[in-house]
Amino acid sequence: MQEVIITTTDEGKRLDSLLPSFVQASRTKLSKMIKNGEILVNQKKVKVSYILKEKDHIIIPEIEQERLEAIPEKMDLDIVYEDNDVIVVNKPNGMVVHPAVGNKSGTLVNGLLYYSKNLSTINGEFRPGIVHRIDAYTTGLLMIAKNDKAHQILAKQLEEKKTTRKYIALVWGVVNTDTATIDAPIGRDLHDRKKMAVTDVNAKDAITHFKVIERYASATLIELSLETGRTHQIRVHLNYIGYPVVNDPIYGRRKIIDQTGQCLHAKTLGFIHPSTGKYMEFDSALPECFQNILNQFKDS
Repeated sequence: MQEVIITTTDEGKRLDSLLPSFVQASRTKLSKMIKNGEILVNQKKVKVSYILKEKDHIIIPEIEQERLEAIPEKMDLDIVYEDNDVIVVNKPNGMVVHPAVGNKSGTLVNGLLYYSKNLSTINGEFRPGIVHRIDAYTTGLLMIAKNDKAHQILAKQLEEKKTTRKYIALVWGVVNTDTATIDAPIGRDLHDRKKMAVTDVNAKDAITHFKVIERYASATLIELSLETGRTHQIRVHLNYIGYPVVNDPIYGRRKIIDQTGQCLHAKTLGFIHPSTGKYMEFDSALPECFQNILNQFKDS
């Protein structure tokens, strides 16, 4: 059994939306438990939509964890490069990188397990080969390690900032400066545990550089490079300075143009090959979903 006392940070939130922050179970499963009276607030059965108050006492019974399995699935992967140590893949829009509760299939890992029998094991059975990640609705290049030695070398390059990672983003607003650096720490949002934010509380350093590629009437196309790799870093930083990514459903402040995902693309990826020691760099074109939205701003 688990007990949770609500603080001012979580006051005013719905019970069903907050519970996944404390328990590893799907929102659907938790909602059913609330309806059945298995999850109580102040010793009473409440509605799924119950609005939490400070000092509310939630009692959650022990929940049998949903069994996750990383099952190989045949899918069309866009393999940009491959050898005995590494795969460079161009991830499409909407694809989650690895399985988790609520995303058990259709992930990049599911496809990689079918595609290759050789993937590193360092990150466990649900993240084989995964050296770094990008959001589900961010498109672009990822490096995948095919053995543990390669994984360790590539991960160390990321840690020591020896890789090249360049992104293209379309942001709301006309950015006046041609180049800039955003140096602002990122941590868990104090008001929404599912989001990240610029904060001094339990935060880590985060540095993003960008330059303007082209300006439009109400938006700007920019190129970004990362010194650090915090969760949602680009989206959080751009929202922080007042230029949120177009079509970002979480950190964006303006209308969503369509449901194809945010206009953020991991365009360039460079690293030192783990066996040859030679620097390699790969580039990818903007995906159709991004290009279609960009064309709307070019024509306006």
